[in-house]
Amino acid sequence: MAMLQVKNVSKVYEGKISYQALSGISLTMNEGDFVGIMGPSGSGKTTLLNMVSTIDSPSSGEVLLDGENPHKLSKNKLALFRRRELGFVFQNFNLLNTLTVKENIVLSLTLDGAKVKEMNEKAEKLAATLGIHAILNKRTYEISGGQAQRTAIARAMIHNPKLILADEPTGNLDSKSAKDVLETMEEIHRAKKATIMMVTHDALAASYCNRVIFIKDGILSQELRRSVSKEGFYQDILRTLSVLDQGELEKAH
Repeated sequence: MAMLQVKNVSKVYEGKISYQALSGISLTMNEGDFVGIMGPSGSGKTTLLNMVSTIDSPSSGEVLLDGENPHKLSKNKLALFRRRELGFVFQNFNLLNTLTVKENIVLSLTLDGAKVKEMNEKAEKLAATLGIHAILNKRTYEISGGQAQRTAIARAMIHNPKLILADEPTGNLDSKSAKDVLETMEEIHRAKKATIMMVTHDALAASYCNRVIFIKDGILSQELRRSVSKEGFYQDILRTLSVLDQGELEKAH
């Protein structure tokens, strides 16, 4: 069964001038998929991520995770659903500066009242996988951007979520740190069969995915599946982006 189904989802933001951010988007992700979402600024990428993450609700259509619609849950159950079923990785890391790296990683387990021994074991194991074992007791202001993002990935992974949602995870990183983080995500995808949806404007980041979905003007414009090497896929993504950008330029004139 599909892990995620987005069925004919539209989003209209009401105001003096109504704005349609998404129009009839449908897509499916299976367990173990690593899907990139790309498109020009204002195309609806983040709106789509917000619908899937339950941060925002669709105006019409539905989002199903494992066949269930989380948007129909009560406020308390929805908070629990987010914490247990979804993992989040943000562009600006969203780590708590008052906590150590390890405390940030186990935060959701702490909220669930997990035993200290279990939390420590899980954190140590994950930190070893992500290459951040040596910094577990450091505060977040003592570590690099790349280490901070790997800490955020560990925090997203700690409770084995059904779906990891990453919003421009390499947006604030230099090219070496970005590559390290992408390789980390690729390894987690491969080793743990993690299901990941990543919004990105970066073709190189998208080339780590096994599928890339392009959104333009709130509609699903195109989809690429990786059947070639990462380098070949990167070239395919660049070509598709240049066609989309060409369309944007023609529209502007």
